[in-house]
Amino acid sequence: MKVNKIMALRLMLTAALVVGVTSCSKNSSSKNASSATGWKINDKKGGFQYNSNFKKQETAPGLVLVEGGTFTMGKVQDDVMHDWNNTPNQQHVQSFYMDETEVTNIMYMEYLDWLKRVFDPEDDNYRNIYEGALPDTLVWRDRLGYNETMTNNYLRHPAYASYPVVGVNWIQAVEFSKWRTDRVNENVLEREGYLKRDAKVTDAKGESTFNTETYLNAPTKTYGGNEEIVLKGKRGKSKDSTNLYAQRTSGIILPEYRLPTEAEWEYAAASDVGNREYNLYRGQKKYPWKGNYTRSGNRKVKGDQLANFKQGKGDYGGIAGWSDDGADITQSVKYYPPNDFGLYDMAGNVAEWVADVYRPIVDDEANDFNYYRGNVYMKNKIGEDGKAEIVTAETIAYDTLANGRIMARNFPGQIAQVPIDEKETYLRQNFDKSDNRNYRDGDKQSTRYFDFGSSEEGEKVDDSKRMYDSPKHNVTTDSLGNMVRRFDKSSKRTTLIDDNVRVYKGGSWRDRAYWLDPAQRRYFPQDMATDYIGFRCAMSRVGPKSDGKKKARN
Repeated sequence: MKVNKIMALRLMLTAALVVGVTSCSKNSSSKNASSATGWKINDKKGGFQYNSNFKKQETAPGLVLVEGGTFTMGKVQDDVMHDWNNTPNQQHVQSFYMDETEVTNIMYMEYLDWLKRVFDPEDDNYRNIYEGALPDTLVWRDRLGYNETMTNNYLRHPAYASYPVVGVNWIQAVEFSKWRTDRVNENVLEREGYLKRDAKVTDAKGESTFNTETYLNAPTKTYGGNEEIVLKGKRGKSKDSTNLYAQRTSGIILPEYRLPTEAEWEYAAASDVGNREYNLYRGQKKYPWKGNYTRSGNRKVKGDQLANFKQGKGDYGGIAGWSDDGADITQSVKYYPPNDFGLYDMAGNVAEWVADVYRPIVDDEANDFNYYRGNVYMKNKIGEDGKAEIVTAETIAYDTLANGRIMARNFPGQIAQVPIDEKETYLRQNFDKSDNRNYRDGDKQSTRYFDFGSSEEGEKVDDSKRMYDSPKHNVTTDSLGNMVRRFDKSSKRTTLIDDNVRVYKGGSWRDRAYWLDPAQRRYFPQDMATDYIGFRCAMSRVGPKSDGKKKARN
């Protein structure tokens, strides 16, 4: 009997120990328990709130995933220009998303319609917002050509709805990207129950608009502080102090739409992934498709042109009844086959703006990861009350461009921006000022006038000692408000390069096949537009490089 009691006691202790271990294991592995403290995450009573069910970034409208990797940037097949404009260099690009097609007329028309409805051009405070966003339709005119049909119809006529938008300068393309970011995130938050349904259509007006950064930093000031629109908790049903507003930690707010960097655009256009064998590229494509010719070798469509470009002098589309490429000016997007990333018109149709400030050489000695020249770091402006300062109708900042066009620098409802200062730069090694466009190529340290260790070190470059002595056109207004244009007529200027010229990539309907090579690069003033430059948007990918783990045997 005594032996049986001891055995029973041992069994009870063993069972208790197993239950305890199982319980501990279950608690420690729970998605809702912190591995740092053991505290409950997303407790309805309060505490740390986090989207522990996040899977992966949502693919935003119009975008396709471009898996990042390494490639040789700037390697052209032909170099008849001999202008030292390209030097092959190895770069790595992180995974990102890119528009499947170029931004079309109908997409840009939606932007103009929103601006006109929300910021009434009849209101003096807003008049220049809509006018500043309008494409320059006069780019179609030619002194010795009759192109008035395109001047009057190309942007707005339904026949051209799916054609790429042109007449848009670089600044306008950037502003469109910002607007698109806000409209997409506004729709996401409405879908998830953080904004009142249909407020984006029925309630958006003037200073009552949605801005992503305003929502993240000062949600109570979104939509002009209208609590009936900006809901506390999903559908406004929250009864506790948690999850009042969506945050970065919610995982539903998407990164910003933006112009792709030059490295991203070239990597996506070349799509060398189509030549991959194991962990090597088998050669580099001359065009976004395989082969050294502009015509298809596919048996079903053999001989068809694979892009929209100028065939020869006076030949923009072949002879009637047997067109070489199906277009004389631009062509509707998706008319030609996509490349190996699933992107359309990465050669031909229209050339495309990219984000970079132009310099003759890509400085791979300074950086070979996500290369980009053009960083100007800003931060939110803090008002006297210690809170982020929101732009109002009275505080909109306008810029007068060199060609006289007036454009809004910010919109009501956005957070005002100022350059970063020593609070952010002190004792940093990776950056030391707000404007980095001239780093190692245009700043005083990179000129022949720089005297290391002198008292002038770090001072602003004197105008007569600029590395890039480009023309300086000036536009001002007189006492009566009339615009005064001062064109720089100096005969001593040595270059057209400055901080306001941007890279554009890819050939267009006006270009010969030479420019279809993804590595070719050109530049154009950021405040001017043409009938052959358009753009597409990109978006950074957050999280892993790809959706699945890659193995060597693949």
